[in-house]
Amino acid sequence: MVKVAIMGHGTVGSGVYEVFEMNAEKIARTVGEPVEVKYVLDLRDFSSLPYGHKFVTDFSVIENDPEVTVVAEVMGGVGAAYQFTKRCLEAGKSVCTSNKELVATKGDELLKIAEEHGVNYMFEASVGGGIPIIRPMLQCLAANEFNQICGILNGTTNYILTQMIHNGVTFEDALRQAQVNGYAEKDPTADIEGHDACRKICILSDLAYGDKFDPDAVSCEGITKITLEDVANADKLGCVIKLLGRSVRCEDGTAYAYVAPHLIHKESPLAAVEDVFNAIMVDGNATGEVMFYGKGAGKLATASAVVADMLDSIEHRDSRRRIMWGDGSKKLLRPLDTLRSAWYVRFKGTREDIESILPVESLSEPVEGVFVVQTSKIPTAEMDAAAEKLNAVGKVCAAMRIL
Repeated sequence: MVKVAIMGHGTVGSGVYEVFEMNAEKIARTVGEPVEVKYVLDLRDFSSLPYGHKFVTDFSVIENDPEVTVVAEVMGGVGAAYQFTKRCLEAGKSVCTSNKELVATKGDELLKIAEEHGVNYMFEASVGGGIPIIRPMLQCLAANEFNQICGILNGTTNYILTQMIHNGVTFEDALRQAQVNGYAEKDPTADIEGHDACRKICILSDLAYGDKFDPDAVSCEGITKITLEDVANADKLGCVIKLLGRSVRCEDGTAYAYVAPHLIHKESPLAAVEDVFNAIMVDGNATGEVMFYGKGAGKLATASAVVADMLDSIEHRDSRRRIMWGDGSKKLLRPLDTLRSAWYVRFKGTREDIESILPVESLSEPVEGVFVVQTSKIPTAEMDAAAEKLNAVGKVCAAMRIL
């Protein structure tokens, strides 16, 4: 019998335990022997649960038990989760996690420690929750060079934008609805400011291009400035607004990576992704575009991905998975200055100023002195300079890329 442990008993941690209990027979068939959760680590008292005797508050109990070979880290954050993960790997235990912040910021270091100790550090659940994306990139698409990754990587923001698009709900009211429905945290900053999506696009870029993309260095813009006016204007242009995480590989091996709201044409498969659903489009040089779609979060969906990694680690005790990326020293992140995009601009001012400063593709009739502009493709630096000039003679109310 294989013995495993779970660190953290929040939504995902309790889900991991539930999956092991619910699917015990299937899990035993998959790995060839029964798997038992020996410990659940949490500082809170859960002794009233049917499996309360398994709870421990002292991490060293797990660390020093030679029977425990695989551990789930579902604590979140980069404090105790980082220290405990590091010590588990150093003790010869594989660790599987849903902790996107830890993987994005410390993944290179933890993967190196795992390699040195002949164990696995796996994190399928850290990007798409229950949507398979890491393993397909590492295995099914392993023969490809990746040209581009683009996705709706955060269910909370997608739910908010869906409410704005279909129900005419303001951003503030849609956020409150998301919180009432349990889709948004009490402090929603990580979601609505794009930080959650940023960590995820960094992990995908790390895997795709082989070196660390630091979330602190990646341009990140959320959805807090989007208004119902922008939603209506996008619709007139045949588009919807989505928050995208995107990385684009260049010929010299460097890559753009960023998070920002975009106008997406309604014909795009990404435009139809609504509510809390996520979708990740991967463009391989052999396969072309492949899309992965589903709920990007949720207790059992995320837990199933964590448990799948744990089973993979059990099966590969003697031949660890080859997952590695560099420490960022290759400096693959390319400044956005030269990334060319078409832009949607909402500007209050004169037609003459717009036409003299921006390369206009289309221009609406003004409503109360406000024009809606669609530009031809220009570099980001050129758009930034144009916005500065426009703000000197009027007001740029909104500016978003058109994909």
